[in-house]
Amino acid sequence: MSELSAGDRLPDIVVTPPGPRSRDLAARLRRFESPNVTYISDSFPVFWAEAAGANVLDVDGNIYIDLTAGFGAAASGHRNPRVTEAVRKQLENLTHGLGDVHPPDIKVRLLERLAEVTPPGLEQSILASSGSEAVEAALKTARLASGRPGVLCFSNAYHGLTYGALSVTDGGHFRDPFEGQLGIPTARVPFPNSYRPASDIEGRGGLLGATLRRVAESLDADDRIGAIIVEPILGRGGVVIPPDGFLRGLRDECDRRGLVLIFDEVFTGFGRTGRWFACEHEGTVPDIMCVGKALSGALPFSACIGRPEVMAAWPPSRGEAIHTSTFLGHPLACAAALAQIDEIEDQLVERSAGLGASMLDRLEGMKERLTGIGDVRGRGLLAAIELVRDPDSREPDQDRAQCVVRDALQRGLILLYGGCTLQMSPPLTISEEQLGFALATLEACLGGT
Repeated sequence: MSELSAGDRLPDIVVTPPGPRSRDLAARLRRFESPNVTYISDSFPVFWAEAAGANVLDVDGNIYIDLTAGFGAAASGHRNPRVTEAVRKQLENLTHGLGDVHPPDIKVRLLERLAEVTPPGLEQSILASSGSEAVEAALKTARLASGRPGVLCFSNAYHGLTYGALSVTDGGHFRDPFEGQLGIPTARVPFPNSYRPASDIEGRGGLLGATLRRVAESLDADDRIGAIIVEPILGRGGVVIPPDGFLRGLRDECDRRGLVLIFDEVFTGFGRTGRWFACEHEGTVPDIMCVGKALSGALPFSACIGRPEVMAAWPPSRGEAIHTSTFLGHPLACAAALAQIDEIEDQLVERSAGLGASMLDRLEGMKERLTGIGDVRGRGLLAAIELVRDPDSREPDQDRAQCVVRDALQRGLILLYGGCTLQMSPPLTISEEQLGFALATLEACLGGT
């Protein structure tokens, strides 16, 4: 039996990461993989050999606590037994089907289950393999339903890197090399971020009003806009939680103008924020919701889920679907997703809320005790620590964030950063002992001890 079978181990670093086997693999990877894909340096990366629960074992025998849940996918823990068994059983019966011609029967069960757990009214889905593909399907649906090609999106948004998704993703690093090929008309409005200095706006209430005014002005100025796409909580953009009323304001604006409202919950869905979906914190239902990552917890899988009246904009298939893919409704992914949903339903949403509140309290304490922390924020088991050079100007300290992530890896924590923000999204199954150890270790890294 694997030494990680329970997934509840504390770190055990037997050789300074990255060890010799990781370094060898990095050299081989550098030769055969596009140089754009994996960042390689003297201190990165370690190569995973095994994972279970909240633990990762690298090829050199080091055991880590994973505070990323594999980019949020392993919400029910790495190699969750229920999910693994479901995939194993499906392997014995059917591993591939004709998804849009002669579909696997399990696809129907998964579609029905999605309609049960998503907010009321979201009933019809387009299945896909990645979050970007789900966003692409949502953008196409909005184009058909609204009759207009344009999309209003937000600063610091991340919706994926395929061309349609990239059109609404923010950031010159991603967009500049391909700008001439991005054809979707877009208008971009600042995401309401009260954590940044804003001399002309007082408080979150003022920020909300200013943001919604900018949304209205942008829509007034461009009659090509047929949809609004937004992350209910910015994920990769810094775990930014908007003021209460923001999502409702967008819903009202879309209803008033006949626009399609798209929520990208690829990262925030399936219990991550202490609710099934982040939009439920504000009681707002979109016309289309994009989900992925934690949907299956094990295999590439995503969905664009919409209101039937919006999905009706698609023409009925006459034998040649105008939006499909070879692996649509893949039976192994469907089996994993059904088991994953059952596992999350079994108290993991509530666990995320409770354990997340405790984690945020601990992070707030670090902010009071340590220097160079501009803000801590989070909801459920999704949290961020913003590192700054100067607490008054809030000048970001990206170099320090990178150093903390490297130091944490040496001590047995797998952690991500974006810009100056340390981001945490551990498996919802992480034990209290593991989380306590991880937070104490993180505080030591931040304090330089």
